[in-house]
Amino acid sequence: MRGLRADDTTALYDISLKTGDAAGGDASSLYDDPELLGHLWLGAYLALEPELVRVVEDESGLPVGFVVAALDTVRFEQLCETEWWPSLRERYRRPHASAQPWSLDEQAMAAIHRPERTEILLARQYPSHLHVALLPEVQGLGWGRTLIEWVCEELALRGSDGVHLGVDEGNHRAIGFYRHLGFTEVHGFEGGVVFGCRF
Repeated sequence: MRGLRADDTTALYDISLKTGDAAGGDASSLYDDPELLGHLWLGAYLALEPELVRVVEDESGLPVGFVVAALDTVRFEQLCETEWWPSLRERYRRPHASAQPWSLDEQAMAAIHRPERTEILLARQYPSHLHVALLPEVQGLGWGRTLIEWVCEELALRGSDGVHLGVDEGNHRAIGFYRHLGFTEVHGFEGGVVFGCRF
């Protein structure tokens, strides 16, 4: 496990795509633009909070997993509005509502133009949030726990008193994993659940 390097972005975007379907599996065949999931769920953390990124690499030095986090969710979402989304909104058009049902690419483009905001009560109790992803070849080897423990300790050292994350309801393995680590279900949303952990 190591910190972020300047040349990691492409490999980390690839991991995001290969773990990006509803059950945590490979979403490569589902998107025409392979960068969209990375833009939505990863890129802003690499750009805005690189000190809260840790990468797992294989013996050849190739990234095979990562954890990213935001110390202050509300501030992070505000920063994204000024520092991350504007250039992507210029690059990707907003899909027309009349064209629904949207493809997955169009759903992602719509999310770029209107990203979901964290509910304020959730952010008050669990001010930080995180995302973690591991390729199948390194799942079940303890890296998930190592990444989560590192980032939770780092967030606590930086003054946070709680962290949350969202999991798709179809990702049964991840749901079991977070329960095993002591996270509790604190909020539900359509198609998923939010887990929280107080420090």
